[in-house]
Amino acid sequence: MDARHLVNINDLSDADLNELFATAKELKAHLACGRAVDSLAGKTLAMIFEKPSLRTRVSFEVGMNQLGGRALYLSPAEIGLGRREATKDVARVLSGYVDGIMARTFAHETITELAAHSRVPVINGLSDYSHPCQALADMLTAMEEFGEVRGRTWVFVGDGNNVARSLCLLCARLGVTFRLAAPKGYELDEAFLAGARRDVPALRYELIPDPQEAMAGADVIYTDTWVSMGQEDEKQKRLQDFQGYCVDTALMRAARREAIVMHCLPAYRGVEITDEVLDGPQSRVLQEAENRMHAQKAVLHLLLQKGREGL
Repeated sequence: MDARHLVNINDLSDADLNELFATAKELKAHLACGRAVDSLAGKTLAMIFEKPSLRTRVSFEVGMNQLGGRALYLSPAEIGLGRREATKDVARVLSGYVDGIMARTFAHETITELAAHSRVPVINGLSDYSHPCQALADMLTAMEEFGEVRGRTWVFVGDGNNVARSLCLLCARLGVTFRLAAPKGYELDEAFLAGARRDVPALRYELIPDPQEAMAGADVIYTDTWVSMGQEDEKQKRLQDFQGYCVDTALMRAARREAIVMHCLPAYRGVEITDEVLDGPQSRVLQEAENRMHAQKAVLHLLLQKGREGL
């Protein structure tokens, strides 16, 4: 049996998504009442980091511990993917030691190469192309707020980046309209959209460059940094291009009164979002951050319980 991976959202079937969200809610409830779950007892997750992270490392490491397993942090200096050692060799060697690999990388191709050569599940903890674990946590947060999410409208204010791609796909799978408010040059690329429409014909995607206009009927308002790691050379241009796209109280007034706000963090306060909104009553940002752990525990439960290839 081939190892199962989570490289992109569409690696998960409809049945997987249903099971994953149900499991995440159940595991979160068990934790709240002090009930231990040791479904991954004896399992080890290797965590490869090319990019630093607060939420990704802590949520995966604590999540594995809560499920009875253990997580092993591997820093850039220890691995040197593609430089000190070939990526495919890292995947093959780790497959003999651990039960799963989570990788947070710059290039998406690094994740796909790890998955191509690993005999154990590989989980995308972030790449420059997609961020499926973040999207799952975001949708879990929306489900906790609204119950049924089908028919809702999700507005992403900012760059059509890795998080936007994963959210767009997940929204399409669950019957949610995904609307992007972005200036010219920062839209979701046509190659991605063509593939999304092929894979999910029911995709409901709208591009509305004017953020005020995009807010109409919004149930979820989402934003992210305008300058991701690796884009520092573009910082001044990006800050100029995104003038007028800050999620502030004036912009929020154009959305539904019941709308909620999310941000995947870290946030640059006063840049893409104001303190008043981030810390305000419509913000679900801290709940969303916590849900990274619960959603990822469900992913680990789904993938690592199956074991390594051939067992």
